[in-house]
Amino acid sequence: MDANLYVHFPFCRSRCSYCTLFSRAGADAERRREYAKNLADGISKLDIRAKTVYFGGGSPGFCDLGPVLDALGGKLADDCEFTVELHPLDVCGSLLETLRSGGVNRISMGVQSLDDGILAHMKRGYGFYAAERAFAAVKNVFDNAGIDLIAGYPGETAALSPRHARLAKWGLRHCSVYALQNERALAGAADDATVMDRIAVISRFLGELGLERYEISNYAVPGFECRHNLAVWRGEDYIGLGEGACGRIGRTRTPSGETVSEEKDRKERTIFRLRTREGLDSSGFPEWTAILGRFEREGLLSRDGAVWRLTERGTEVCDSILAELV
Repeated sequence: MDANLYVHFPFCRSRCSYCTLFSRAGADAERRREYAKNLADGISKLDIRAKTVYFGGGSPGFCDLGPVLDALGGKLADDCEFTVELHPLDVCGSLLETLRSGGVNRISMGVQSLDDGILAHMKRGYGFYAAERAFAAVKNVFDNAGIDLIAGYPGETAALSPRHARLAKWGLRHCSVYALQNERALAGAADDATVMDRIAVISRFLGELGLERYEISNYAVPGFECRHNLAVWRGEDYIGLGEGACGRIGRTRTPSGETVSEEKDRKERTIFRLRTREGLDSSGFPEWTAILGRFEREGLLSRDGAVWRLTERGTEVCDSILAELV
């Protein structure tokens, strides 16, 4: 069957200061090899033709990806989008060649900040210029490459730094900008208003580089939008493999094994389209009309027939809008 496949690698050298995700930081090489082998065994049993594949983490490049890539051999569609997340410290010529030979054609590198002091506080293990060199090495092999940034970290201001100008030379095809989720209660984290100001500044800057906002946290050169993530937001099924991975096949949700009602499944597959510039088609959901209309009057949504889209103000409170629709 045609499928979207997400494979999770929970391993990291150490836990970053802001991270609250499932992680096996500091696991030894043997544990990582065993994990990769088990993933490869699971993938070899799948009867799929992968439209998209996404290796996320954690740090996938911290593992031996060879067996996993081999197991995927012959299971990739001719036009498969195959993304791997990379930590700058994992980037090296041999890994990039292994990825290219294994069918990977898209890289997302977690830079997170351009400020050396903030990177040190995050415990990322590298500075700006090391990240710049790593991304240059990636671009030598993969044209379709982008980065992640975090907005609102302690010590960050709304203004851009001279280092942002250097990004214009990186050849970014994609950039994800995530607001800091401060569950670990980092002292000095920016308040919501400051974070939104910061994101607005970065958004305008990325626009000047030719990257258009196609989802609340994601920007791309037209034609380089992440097809895997779009498939999830558009309500398509996806298989999740690995510790901490989630999936959606029909009305079954993994790894919980929960089977949701037809109504919940229908809403779930529709609702997150609001996060994208394509917007939410409310046809078939008359119960949403009053709620969506109220948000339109408040200037948070615009309407084109049955399709509703976030305004610039609406992007700041999308989660609240979605919560009311659920």
